Amino acid sequence: MSDRLDGGSTSLVGRLRDRLEGPNTIGESAPFWIGFVVAVAALAAYPLTTDPYTVIQSSRYLALSFLALSLCFIWGYAGVLSFGQVAFFGVSAYAFGVIGINFSSSIGVGLAIVGALLAGTLSAALLGYFMFYGGVRETYVTIMTLVVALVLNTFMAQTAGSEWAVGAAQLGGFNGMTNIPSLTIGVGETALVLEGVGLYYALLVALVAAYLGLRVLVNGSFGMTMVAVREDEARTTTFGYDVPFVKLVVFTIGGALAAVGGVFYASWGNYIDPSVFGIAFAALPVVWVSVGGRESLLGAIGATLAIERMRTGLSSGIGPVGSEWALVIVGGLLLGVILFLPAGVVPALDDFVGELREKRDERSQSTPATEEPAE
Repeated sequence: MSDRLDGGSTSLVGRLRDRLEGPNTIGESAPFWIGFVVAVAALAAYPLTTDPYTVIQSSRYLALSFLALSLCFIWGYAGVLSFGQVAFFGVSAYAFGVIGINFSSSIGVGLAIVGALLAGTLSAALLGYFMFYGGVRETYVTIMTLVVALVLNTFMAQTAGSEWAVGAAQLGGFNGMTNIPSLTIGVGETALVLEGVGLYYALLVALVAAYLGLRVLVNGSFGMTMVAVREDEARTTTFGYDVPFVKLVVFTIGGALAAVGGVFYASWGNYIDPSVFGIAFAALPVVWVSVGGRESLLGAIGATLAIERMRTGLSSGIGPVGSEWALVIVGGLLLGVILFLPAGVVPALDDFVGELREKRDERSQSTPATEEPAE
């Protein structure tokens, strides 16, 4: 029996496919999924075609993609613009470093992962509770999240003295926290340390799983509620939904996604510093998501990979001047997208492809069928 019937799907696989191809995500056709599989396969084969340094840099881009996904999820689908999403990213990274340095065994690193994810998630839940149940709305949420990130930046920057330590972990102030352990899977001598290519593949698998999981979530009943909140809070409230609770759950999930990225980021460089809370870093997720498309999870990932690769190329190619030019280009790109493609690149491309298909269908319908000559 077919998975799909006119009335819906009859199997678990069919129902999952319904979620993956729901109305709140872009890409429902067979060509899209074929392209998606090809793109993932290309990313999987990438380490075999380049040098180890480039693979390490690419791992950084994948780690930052979790930050882009987290902002896309809460901003694009629930209408909550968090300009300080980097706060949960940084809290998780520092927590991973503190716990990992103090418990450097493979079990200790496992505890560090759990502790870091809890720290980032709970900090988002706590901030979200006070904002959404405190009646903070719209622009003020954006300002408050940015303020939290800047406060953390100021505080962590002045922790340079030897007295600023948590056990064996020196916070390091502007110099940052060093000697953060790498991610480790397993126990004892069988433990696998994820570095270089190993970390790249772990990031790729985790990112694909997060993307598909978010597609399922936003196309489910909770995702429909998120979109309703984004479109009209007052009307959603009249239907009996607890809007502050919905926002809190969304904000907490977004914090958890950012926390995952923070763990990978700290493990990637074995280092973290207060710049992860700074305004320059805080602005980047907004740029990635705006360029890729607020309502496109895949667009957020693609924009992150492309923009960060461009920034790295300019910085390494022409030095400090390249970094300055990268900022100018990123700013110009954001301005251009806002003026000419306000929905983002991927939604605009999707609309363009949809228009081409409609025109093709109209032409096929208007073309008269060839009549066979009478015998």
